[in-house]
Amino acid sequence: MSEHRVLVSSRVGLVAEVGLSIALAVVLGMLKVWQMPQGGELSLAMLPLIVLSFRRGVVPGIIAGALYGILDAQLNPYIVHWAQYVLDYPLAYALVGLAGVTAGRLRTSIGRPRAFATLIVGGVALGATARYLAHTVSGIIFFAEYAPPGQPIVLYSAGYNSFVLVSAIACAAAAVAIMPTLSRAVPVRKES
Repeated sequence: MSEHRVLVSSRVGLVAEVGLSIALAVVLGMLKVWQMPQGGELSLAMLPLIVLSFRRGVVPGIIAGALYGILDAQLNPYIVHWAQYVLDYPLAYALVGLAGVTAGRLRTSIGRPRAFATLIVGGVALGATARYLAHTVSGIIFFAEYAPPGQPIVLYSAGYNSFVLVSAIACAAAAVAIMPTLSRAVPVRKES
């Protein structure tokens, strides 16, 4: 197979994987465990974005996350200002793609379960924490009126948005369970 055909095939595969990841994130986002009153929910919507980031790296993860955020805003909008929209939807989910910083090391540690699981948990922690911070900043700026009287808005927003961290724990457990099998069943071709 010529180098050009391999690159085209790899790009087509990447675009397909991004599209499938976004579609699966939408479906998992609809299967909410808990819906928060001013937006946000406990779900596994981050899982496909995290898995994509582990398989393909940071840039595809960020792109897929931003596109998912735009779709999520269309399906479950809670928008009070354009800057809040950016913080809570495309930016927050794009930051989930930061989980992919461990992608290269994950590929080389697949035969070492403890190292593999540690890299997955670390990647999920990074991506989810970045998303959590975007939501928390949005809450501090745009949702101060919901804080109970006398409670600092920073504490209120940090507590309210902790649903992201709970979702991250579930996503990390699921990723640890599925990534080894997925990596063996559908390996990512290296582009050279």
